[in-house]
Amino acid sequence: MKLANCFIAATLLFALCSKTADAGSTKKERHLYVSHFENVLGTSMDLKIAAASEDNASLAETAAKNEIGRLGSILSAYDPSSEFSAWLKTSGQPVHVSPELFEVLNLFDEWRISTNGALDASAEVVTKLWKASAAKNRVPTQEELNEAVAGVKQQHWKLDPVAHTATHLSNAPLMLNSFAKSYIIKHAAAAAMALNGVKAIVVNIGGDLVVSGNMVEPVAISDPKDNAENSAPIDNLLIGNKAVATSGNYRRGEMIGGHWYSHIVDPRTGQPSDNIISATVVAPNATDAGALATAFNVLSPAESVMLAAGYPGIEYLIITKEGQRIESKGWAALKAPAIKQPQPAKDVYNGAGNRSDAYELVVNLEINLQQQSFAKRPYVAVWIEDENHAPVRTIALWHERDKYLDELKSWFLKYRGRYSSDQSFLGASVSSATRSAGKYTVKWDGKDDNGNVVKPGTYTIKIEAAREHGTYQLMRQVVECNTTPQQFNLPGNVEIASASVEYRKKSE
Repeated sequence: MKLANCFIAATLLFALCSKTADAGSTKKERHLYVSHFENVLGTSMDLKIAAASEDNASLAETAAKNEIGRLGSILSAYDPSSEFSAWLKTSGQPVHVSPELFEVLNLFDEWRISTNGALDASAEVVTKLWKASAAKNRVPTQEELNEAVAGVKQQHWKLDPVAHTATHLSNAPLMLNSFAKSYIIKHAAAAAMALNGVKAIVVNIGGDLVVSGNMVEPVAISDPKDNAENSAPIDNLLIGNKAVATSGNYRRGEMIGGHWYSHIVDPRTGQPSDNIISATVVAPNATDAGALATAFNVLSPAESVMLAAGYPGIEYLIITKEGQRIESKGWAALKAPAIKQPQPAKDVYNGAGNRSDAYELVVNLEINLQQQSFAKRPYVAVWIEDENHAPVRTIALWHERDKYLDELKSWFLKYRGRYSSDQSFLGASVSSATRSAGKYTVKWDGKDDNGNVVKPGTYTIKIEAAREHGTYQLMRQVVECNTTPQQFNLPGNVEIASASVEYRKKSE
């Protein structure tokens, strides 16, 4: 018996890409090792490493993590002990800085000029104003916005390429966002690829990723209007030796007076950027991908098209708030071949009145973050059972290796006869706007594992979490799936800090 249709497509897509990636090599020469981490640069991280052995993959994982930690200790504004934070405390004096900090500051100068001010490290001045105003449930006044924009327009530093110094000139808050994460990802991938026995790697931090080496990776682009982990993507791509970055307003921002304001701001006007809800860029260079994806959220589509023309090898997809798709000429060539979805065997529910697929069940869960960075994400299963406790649908299964899968005791008991290998759920890498660390949303669309619509009735949602030879937690909530919207908050535990279940009519 097959599992959910959304995973069937991912499996077929992964099989297609694996066949391409393995051309010219035998199964004994390379294996794929997958790891998932939380609390990495404030978000989650996925690693896929193709290596000759598990030892090679482990060394590559360590090299990537060490490089991320090293660069974070240089560039982070959130770490008070970072080199950047220490430099911010200086004023008016040339400071000899590391090559990495000098390079990133110089890149910000270049991008500020090329985007006519749309990218600026001092955009944090505007961001702080909107956060402070949101705390008071009001929008900033025009006078406050004007003052913030004036703060942005100062000269914030001066670089001396000969002496290799940076002089801090202003007192405005600065944040090396936009493309710094992509810059770090690029160097982490390079550090891993420099090791013997490593054939390829995918480093994905918060939806921005780099694919390096002998691998063609399936990459799903999240739908900004339906960005649950198991929702259908707006596009499926095949990516080899390139970077992908997505920026959008749908995961972070401020709610003021019932209106959502993007966390991405235009430092030239002080206003949040709301005309573009998502921009994805594929580029040979990771920093170009990260910078352009952010800039495309701020600039008009016409300005974005003109800007992209100045950088070789750039492909993009921009989604406006009206739902218009703006694609580069080469975007279609990146798409994976269309996969014909299996048709349900029958419609289980043929009665009149309410259909279960007119409603959806939304599960929000937050994984308890460990104190240290690079903490492994626990194995998690989220599934639906009927009133007789028979399994209906698995809507999420997050794990790394089959040999520990039986530690998800309850899920494994119900599904072990249907499950063959981790390839069934490995799926594509996902490019999306950055989520906060540990926060996930999944949905149930009222269908069973075969894609059939189920009858209205009593169902139980189960959330199971386990660490390898560690803690084990199981949460459950009974839901009457009829025509009555319902909402439940589940008490947290050692692994799942909080969870909520909402049964609601599907939005148009």
